[in-house]
Amino acid sequence: MHLDPKLIAALFVAAACSVPFGTRAQQVVVIANPALQLTAADLPDIFLGEKQFAGSVKLLPVDNSGLQEQFLNKALSMDAAKYNGRWVKKSFRDGVNPPPIKSGDAEVGEYVKRTPGAVGYVGSAPAGVTVVNKY
Repeated sequence: MHLDPKLIAALFVAAACSVPFGTRAQQVVVIANPALQLTAADLPDIFLGEKQFAGSVKLLPVDNSGLQEQFLNKALSMDAAKYNGRWVKKSFRDGVNPPPIKSGDAEVGEYVKRTPGAVGYVGSAPAGVTVVNKY
């Protein structure tokens, strides 16, 4: 079977254009309010609503719209559809709401710093938070 070189070139260009310019895997840093003591092993249960308290403190996870896909892939080994599906079931079954979605690192960082029980993820940890894990 012989493939036309023009077809191969067109497919290569199409594939190259399907990835946004400048896209690269970014580090995902999970941060928590400094009053919390969490481990990396706690994170999947926190972000899936299975662990809702750390001692007497209500946990308040927050998603980052700019890093959600990478976080879900690296930390929870799932895509957004599966994550959202899990939360739909959890909401109906247990009456628990999914984490709110913040617009980016600055908003997540500020929320985590000022909110007792808050846990989120950013590209780079700001001052005044505890780093729980890096992916």
